[in-house]
This record gives sequence, structure tokens and C-alpha cells, in this order.
Amino acid sequence: MQQLLSTTISYPSPLFHLTSHPFPPKPHFCPTHRLSFDPPPKMASFSGFLAKSQMGMTAAAAAGDGANGFSSLMDYVGKGGLDVGDDLLVLLYHIQFACKRIAALVASPFNSALGKHSALTGATSGAAASDRDKPKPLDIVANEIILSSLRNSGKVSVMASEEDDAPIWINDDGPFVVVLDPLDGSRNIDASIPTGTIFGVYNRLPELDNQPTEEKALLNSLQSGRKLVAAGYVLYSSATILCASFGSGTHAFTLDHSTGDFILTHPSIRIPPRGQIYSVNDARYFDWPEGLRQYIDTVRQGKGKFPKKYSARYICSLVADFHRTMLYGGIAMNPRNHLRLVYEANPLSYLAEQAGGKGSDGKSSILPIQPVKLHQRLPLFLGSLEDIDELESYGDVQQKVNPGYEV
Repeated sequence: MQQLLSTTISYPSPLFHLTSHPFPPKPHFCPTHRLSFDPPPKMASFSGFLAKSQMGMTAAAAAGDGANGFSSLMDYVGKGGLDVGDDLLVLLYHIQFACKRIAALVASPFNSALGKHSALTGATSGAAASDRDKPKPLDIVANEIILSSLRNSGKVSVMASEEDDAPIWINDDGPFVVVLDPLDGSRNIDASIPTGTIFGVYNRLPELDNQPTEEKALLNSLQSGRKLVAAGYVLYSSATILCASFGSGTHAFTLDHSTGDFILTHPSIRIPPRGQIYSVNDARYFDWPEGLRQYIDTVRQGKGKFPKKYSARYICSLVADFHRTMLYGGIAMNPRNHLRLVYEANPLSYLAEQAGGKGSDGKSSILPIQPVKLHQRLPLFLGSLEDIDELESYGDVQQKVNPGYEV
């Protein structure tokens, strides 16, 4: 086992100090990167500290932790906790390490200075494909940060990203396939609106190993959501929160900046079966089909199956709207054919189902859908089980009219 290392990463912004676990990243040197490896600092004492979830449980009670009274992400999923296996543990370490770097970048006062040529990676943003959002510089930087971490993990065969036209083949021996949206909501960063990273993990399909590289990379990436072995998102907001599931519930961890650890704060999240919040851009009300308008009119008047008036809460950042829905219940939705099945709908629907909720396209569950295109889009409704079932009962809730929106 390698010695614990303390890694200091320098951007053109204040230093962001990370204390790593026994899987240190490989140093990457370029004119604006400086990575220093120092002896491990003495860990701060957390005696008496209890990380309490909004479910009223302590992290120690949820994870069976000892005297310290808190559990880190790596402890919780390791051999003393969920025991997800060594390969997945190493992969998760590298994903969370990349997301700490992205959190520092998003919070930096210098990120608005990143133009077409990124001062962090030397990446030059190219033209976007017609069926993808026009990428912003920070999207590209986040994408390269994650790609670098996945390469260093040695556990990933394919990475398929919302920012790339085609999947990237990384390693013939990697047991996993990772699909991701590296920085969802990045257009909101200048206004300090929350953003996020979304990811899903599949097993590599060994029956495709003898196929040409392009073909096996694509087919490995087009697995249905039912085959996910893990999924998660990282919310970059007033706190940095990593929410993940490995097939046994959905759990959220909050970044402790003093140690660089994600600490379990929301064990075994359960979405309330009903909420009183709907999250949608209702400025598009007159473009909606009759069924969706009728549903929204009904619940906000308190005339639905749940006899209380619903309120609207809309951030226009998918990870942020979904995170609130996970905790408080209700529905987060985009009725247009807009969100990506592979990178957004499948991972978030997996998390919702693991928390007792549901992900739907307005007619049926998301997870059984077989993707046919890498950047395939569809309507997406996420949230409380009873709310989603009631919505689906109105039938016509998918918005077909899409005149094109400037904002």
C-alpha cells in the first residue's frame, strides 16, 4: 500500500489543498500546474463530531463507524462498509478527486477569465456538434480533468461524455465504462448559480472485446440504465455534495475542506412519496400539451390526488433542482425532448429509484429504455413516486412543440 500523500494543486487561483487516500494521482506537469507531494499532515481531531443527515440519523449510526462519529466516502464504500470491491473503490477515488478539482475551479474568481484557450489545460474549445449544447470553456476543462483521472485510475475502458462527439477508448483491460456530463449548468456560473457533474458506471461488456475499437466503445456506452452498477452527481454550491448509489440505496457526502474528505451527511436518502414542489420553466406554459398544463393547473390549486397546493421552485440547473427534489419530494422536469438519456436521464433516474422515487419520460420508466444514439435526447420527469404516477395518468405531458428558445 502506498504511503498517504498530501497533494497541493495550483491553479491561477487560491491553493486548494487535498488530502488523498492511498491512490495518489499521477503527477501531470504543464506551465500552469504545480503538484507537490509532501508528507501527510497530522489529521485534525474530530472527537465528538457527528455528521447528521436531514433524515435525523448520524453518519456513525448509518455506517457503523467508530469513536470518531463520522464516516468518509472511501471508508463508507470500502471493506468496512458497503464493500463495493477494490476496482470500483479505486475508480470512485479518482472520480471524487477530479470533482474536487472541478469544485475549486468553479469557485475560483479567475474562471471568468478562461477564454477559448484554457489557462489550466491548454485545451482549445472547438465547434459543438449540432445535437449538443454549445460547449463553454469550463465544460472542456472539466471534461479533461475527469478524463485524466479516469486514465490514471487504470479501471476504465471507455469514457463517453456529453462534451465529446464519440466515446473515448482508454484501456483494453479496464473493467468499467463511465458516462458523464462533466459540468451541467455551466452557463450559470457567472451568476454563481449551482452547477454539477453527473456520472454513471457500467461493467465493460467482454463479449465485445474482439470488435473494432470504435464499435466496441460505442456499444459499451449504449447500455440501458438497468445495467448501471453505480451512478452519482456532484453538486457545486454553498457546499460541495457528492450523491451516489452502488445498488443499495442512495447516499450523500459533503466535502470537508479542512481534510479534503467527503463526509457522509445524508445516509440512505428516501424521496418522500409526495412533495409539494414542482420544478419546471413554466414560461413555456403555452407551448405545453394539454395534459401537462392540466396537471400543473390542478396541483398548484390543490385539486390533485394530494389535497395541498403545490409551489414552483426552479433553478434551471438540473443537478440543483434534482438535489432539492431528492430531499423534499415533488417533481423536477423538462418536458421537452432536451435532456440526454445516456449522461443525464439514466444516472439520475437510477439515483431516484434507489431512493424510492422514479425517473420517467412522461409515459414510462427511463431505466429500461435502450439507447440507440450516444447523444439521444428525451423529456425527463424525476421525483416522488406518487407524484410521477399522477403526472403520467394525464397522458399527454411530453412537449412536442419546440420553437427554439434563446435563453
